[in-house]
Amino acid sequence: MTSATATPLAPAAPATPPPAPWTPTANRWMIAVSVMTATFMVVLDSSVANVALPHIAGNLSASTDEATWVLTSYLVSNAIMLPATSWITFRIGRKRLLLVSIVLFTAASLLCGLAINMPMLILARILQGIGGGGMQPIAQAILLESFPPREHGTAMAVYGIGIVVAPVIGPTLGGWITDSYSWRWIFYINLPVGVLAIFLAGMFIEDPPYIRRKLTGAIDYLGFGLMALWLGSLQLVLDKGQESDWFGATWIRWTAFLSIAAFLSFLLRERRCRDPIVQLHILRNRNFLTGTLITAIYGFVLYGVTAILPLFLQTLLGYPALDSGLAVSPRGIGSMLSMLVAGYLAARIDGRLLLAIGLGIFGFSTLMLAHLNLDIAMSSVAWPNIINGFAGGFVFVPLTTMAMGRLRREEIGNASGIYNLMRNIGGSIGIATVTTLLVRRSQVHQNYLAAHLTAGAQTVTGTLAALAQHFTISGFDPTTAHTMALGAIYKMVQQQASLLAYADSFTVLGYLALVAMPMVLMFQRVQKS
Repeated sequence: MTSATATPLAPAAPATPPPAPWTPTANRWMIAVSVMTATFMVVLDSSVANVALPHIAGNLSASTDEATWVLTSYLVSNAIMLPATSWITFRIGRKRLLLVSIVLFTAASLLCGLAINMPMLILARILQGIGGGGMQPIAQAILLESFPPREHGTAMAVYGIGIVVAPVIGPTLGGWITDSYSWRWIFYINLPVGVLAIFLAGMFIEDPPYIRRKLTGAIDYLGFGLMALWLGSLQLVLDKGQESDWFGATWIRWTAFLSIAAFLSFLLRERRCRDPIVQLHILRNRNFLTGTLITAIYGFVLYGVTAILPLFLQTLLGYPALDSGLAVSPRGIGSMLSMLVAGYLAARIDGRLLLAIGLGIFGFSTLMLAHLNLDIAMSSVAWPNIINGFAGGFVFVPLTTMAMGRLRREEIGNASGIYNLMRNIGGSIGIATVTTLLVRRSQVHQNYLAAHLTAGAQTVTGTLAALAQHFTISGFDPTTAHTMALGAIYKMVQQQASLLAYADSFTVLGYLALVAMPMVLMFQRVQKS
């Protein structure tokens, strides 16, 4: 019996190295310039039209209520496009969608400037919203994929300059253009910027391999319809609720019910559809879910502050539109500075610490605005705005990098649409809330102040007599002077009631930012390598 001969073991084959992460062929900074040119134009245009509404209404022979549809129509179509962007990307390609969006937005801007009546302008604004809605999530996804993880903070700082600074300078620019030229030029200025954005995107943007491999899929018509229905009806309720007395109006109740029913149907459809328009399973990621909740709160506070501060300056302090914009514009200086600082620190300091600091500064500076009064100088408004804007970078940069930091590249596009949508919805709810709060709290304070203005009070009788004497000296008869003095006192009561209502609103917004600070602990650490 022969013994078995041992066979020598063959040398182990070398392990196949994992494929290197995809990197774009173009310079990443040129890619950043390309996407931010388009995004800045879109975000700027979403706020630049606000101050021009009275001029638009007068020129097109429309009422103020009809003119507000210029804003509402844009917001509705924009909101519908945000979560659908990733789904459309996998059917026509990201670069093609970006180019189509820029072309549509630019062409719609031309139609807005050429509008001869209000229906034409509203239709053009709907087209603008469709074109603009896709650009924000596309830009965010492109930047996060073009920069390595250790430079995501820098990428989001570049993105944040456009997202945070553009709404600040928008009202000032819109007021200056409207006063100096015509409201039509707030749309015409998009034309050269749009042409430049098309050129840059065509030259430097490219689709990553995973998108090129997946340009297929069925069309989820039902899911898209339900999403458009619940987002559109929600935006209508938020925009028109206060002027229609909210749920005191029958159409508001029915529209709210329609939005809720469509939302629940949308969730059910997306869970059962094989190829849903929005990948809701991404919300199972703890970091993304936490980031989405915090960005909604941040949008609530940010949009709330930027909406009512110009109103305070114009209605109570008598600032013209341009001056109120100039008083708020220092926020942009603080934002640009903090974006650069936060982008540098994001790769070196735990993002949770940066975010907590940002929310704390944001809440503190908002509470500073609650101490404004009727005798303040412009500097008293500028400094809280600078601090408030400075906090923006320490919120936006780490919040975005941590929310997206534990997702696969293939998930970032879908996540970016949901993330931007939640910030916008939070902003819409914030504006609706503070607008309602101003009206209701002003009524409460007015009733309280009026109850303490008794005829026998020494202060009241002394002020009334002094005012009556003043009007008498000015040439009015005693009866008329007395009536005018009562009117002047009532106006003082209204002013003080409004001032207290603004203080209440700023206080609520400030404390809401501070309350969000503990939520930072829900984030898991993100690797920066």
